[in-house]
Amino acid sequence: MIRRVGIVAKHGLVAASEHVARLGPWLSERGIDVVYERETLALTGAIGEHVRTATRDALPCEADLIVVLGGDGTLLAMAARIAKADRDIPILGVNFGSLGFLTEIRIDELMPSLESTLSGSAAFEERAMLEAEAYRNEARVDSRVVLNDVVFTKGALSRMIELSVSVSGGFVTRVKADGLIVASATGSTAYNLAAGGPIVHPGVDALVLTPIAPHTLTNRPVVIPGHADVEVRPHIGDGADDVFVTYDGQSGYTLHEGDVVRVRKSERVLRLVKASTRGYFEVLREKLKWGER
Repeated sequence: MIRRVGIVAKHGLVAASEHVARLGPWLSERGIDVVYERETLALTGAIGEHVRTATRDALPCEADLIVVLGGDGTLLAMAARIAKADRDIPILGVNFGSLGFLTEIRIDELMPSLESTLSGSAAFEERAMLEAEAYRNEARVDSRVVLNDVVFTKGALSRMIELSVSVSGGFVTRVKADGLIVASATGSTAYNLAAGGPIVHPGVDALVLTPIAPHTLTNRPVVIPGHADVEVRPHIGDGADDVFVTYDGQSGYTLHEGDVVRVRKSERVLRLVKASTRGYFEVLREKLKWGER
C-alpha cells in the first residue's frame, strides 16, 4: 500500500519545476502524503512550514514510492540510495528529453502511470543489482550495491592498465587494456554498450565482462552466469599507472597494488514501474534507431 510518495528531480532541472509543483496537490487530493527532496522543492520556489522535505540520502526512508524526474543517471543514484537504506520500494522514472533505458516513462505519461501505480494496476519490472566489495590488506574497506556496472579504468597519465580477472575462483586472464567493465544485464546498455559489449535482455540471469580498448584484440566481451563471483586485482606499475574503480558512473576511488574488488549479483533487486505503452524492444529500437537508414 502506497501512502507516501517521494519526489526527486535531476539537479538544476528547471524544466521539471511545473511538474513538481502540480504533483504535490494531485497526490494530496488522493490522500497521499508527499515528501520532496529539498533541492527539488526549491525548483518550484515553494517554501512552506507544512511541506515535508528530505535529503536525497534520507528520501528512501520517508517514502513507499519514489518518482524520479530526469534521466538514467538520476535514477541510478536513487537506486543506490534505496539499496543503502535497506528499503524495498519501487521507482517511477520519468525521462526529460530523449527516452531513457531506465527512465522509460515520458512526461505526458506521468499522471496515468502514477494513477495506475496508486491503484495497484501498474506492472513492475525487477532488475538484478550488483554487490561489490573492496579489500585492502585482507580487510574490507568498501561495500556497495549498484544497478549497472563496476568499472575499472586508467588514470589520465596511464597508457594502459593490467588487471587479473577470476570467475568463481578460477583464473580467467590478465587483461591489458584501458579498462574493464563488469556489468549486470541492465547495465549492458550503458557503458558496456559504448565499449562494444553485447546487449543482454534484463530478464537474463547473467553478468558481462567487457574489456575497454584491449591491447590484445582477442580479448573479447564474455557473458557469464549470473551466480558467478568476479574477482579483479589491479597490477600497479611505476606509479603512473593509476587504476580507478567507479560504481554506476556515480562515485569511485583509486585502487592500490594488492587491492581486490569482488563483484557478484546482489540478493537485492530494483523494482521499476513499467511504461504501459511500450516494451523493452521498443525502447531499444527508439534509442538505437534500429531500422532507420
